[in-house]
Amino acid sequence: MSTLVLFDSNFGNTRKIAETVAAELGNDATATPLAGLGQGGLEGVDLLVVGSPINAWKPTPRTQEFLDGLGEGSLRGVRAAAFDTRVRLFIHGDAAAKISHALEKAGARIVARPRGFIVEGREGPLAAGEVEGATAWARSIAVAAQGSGPSGTDVTD
Repeated sequence: MSTLVLFDSNFGNTRKIAETVAAELGNDATATPLAGLGQGGLEGVDLLVVGSPINAWKPTPRTQEFLDGLGEGSLRGVRAAAFDTRVRLFIHGDAAAKISHALEKAGARIVARPRGFIVEGREGPLAAGEVEGATAWARSIAVAAQGSGPSGTDVTD
């Protein structure tokens, strides 16, 4: 299974979660910044995970541009999940849910509930336990992606 973990990151926290998720998903999984996604970068991808920091109650502009560029049905047959990074004391928005909705609208089968990871302060670091939480979340994605059949949507916690 070809796996791609796409992310945008301002201070490295979202990158850390993306790299953790990719490492847990296996040898063929790669964590790639959205800025580094080339033309045709989604070709052959079976599992797509997209992450972004919350920016003004939504994904970053770069993430939103990527999502807006997905054509209806362009992710048909792809399993997907979404996450965001957010400040603990000022939870402002839910970028992960917005990303998940956009991926589903493009035809992806969502295999995990959108997940938010807490950052201490505006620039980080990640809160205690969040890297371990990302590992556990990635394991649930792997199980759901392997177990989901050709019909229906399998969403796990």
